[in-house]
Amino acid sequence: MKKYVLLGAAAFIAGCATPPPSGPSVMVLPGSAKSFDQFRFDDNECRTFASSQVGGQTAADAQSNSAVKSAAIGTAVGAAAGGLMGGNSGAGVGAGIGLLGGSLAGTSASESSGYSLQRRYDFGYQQCMYAKGHQIPMAGRYAPYQQSSKQAAPPPPPPPGPPPPPPAPAAPAKAG
Repeated sequence: MKKYVLLGAAAFIAGCATPPPSGPSVMVLPGSAKSFDQFRFDDNECRTFASSQVGGQTAADAQSNSAVKSAAIGTAVGAAAGGLMGGNSGAGVGAGIGLLGGSLAGTSASESSGYSLQRRYDFGYQQCMYAKGHQIPMAGRYAPYQQSSKQAAPPPPPPPGPPPPPPAPAAPAKAG
């Protein structure tokens, strides 16, 4: 009975991870000199390019592979530890605990694997679309005008008395 409860709990926890989308998760806008049909053609070509950059694997595949490997390793380590500590009956309990622990660790590892692969895909997609003349929106930074805490000193007042006379005109040069 304990085995079924542990397996059910592991399956429930592993099912909480949601796979990311299979395409780009970034926005790209058509270039100013590009038609929408050209944008769609380039989008398809760049999705293929980005997929080749990550070896044709999707983020969902990376998540699944990572979760299965973590659960399998956790089961093996748990069974070995249970066998060493408790004999024959301990191996089954250790395997169950290892499966549960491996599934928990696998959920975190699978999310990290999927995120990393999705990021690499997005970078390849954006590079391709930018190279084809499309626009990549960037986060702007708004910095409101702030007056400096140091106030600029006003110019000094003119010296007292009448102003000096204007400079004398230069004498013409002699030809010679």
